[in-house]
Amino acid sequence: MRAIRGLWRWRRNPLCRATDLAEAWVALAALMLILLAAPVAGSLVGGAAQDALQRSVRAQHEARHLVTATVVRKLDGSPLDADPETSTGRDLRNRVLADWTAPDGTAHHGPVLASLKDPQQGDAFRIWTDRHGRMVARPLDSATASTHAVLAGLGAALAAGGLVEGGRRLIVWRMVRRRYARWDQAWDNAGPDWGRTGTGS
Repeated sequence: MRAIRGLWRWRRNPLCRATDLAEAWVALAALMLILLAAPVAGSLVGGAAQDALQRSVRAQHEARHLVTATVVRKLDGSPLDADPETSTGRDLRNRVLADWTAPDGTAHHGPVLASLKDPQQGDAFRIWTDRHGRMVARPLDSATASTHAVLAGLGAALAAGGLVEGGRRLIVWRMVRRRYARWDQAWDNAGPDWGRTGTGS
């Protein structure tokens, strides 16, 4: 809004100073940069993030496999949640001792988190493993990757706009300081007797 108000200084006015016109030009330049450079920066960063994240999605889907595990027995302890900050009733998991076969054919046995409400011996559930049967996190999905890329692009656009506005404010601040310094110098040149009766006579 300040940039738009700065454009008003271009109106014809005999009291308009050169610094007012300079501030208006700075405001116009900042406005044009925000309208043009910020979206370009956001688009470039978002596109780069999308490419990198989609490559990561493909790599994770190639390296991680969904296998079926079988409950041997439920382990002691209360139900656990993988992420307490995002817990919901359906996200609760129970610790169980389970058997599973890796994609390379090797058998595995160990404690895992099962997304079963009341796990019983012989219940089957799905887990993510690497090629050798070691448990891994669920791979990133394409929609989540796209969301992260959009957020990265939006953040870059906002950061670019903030930098331009910060630059504009810094330039105007320096101009105002220079103007005040000139005023102080003019007052000093006028001397301590300025305005007194009989000065200069």
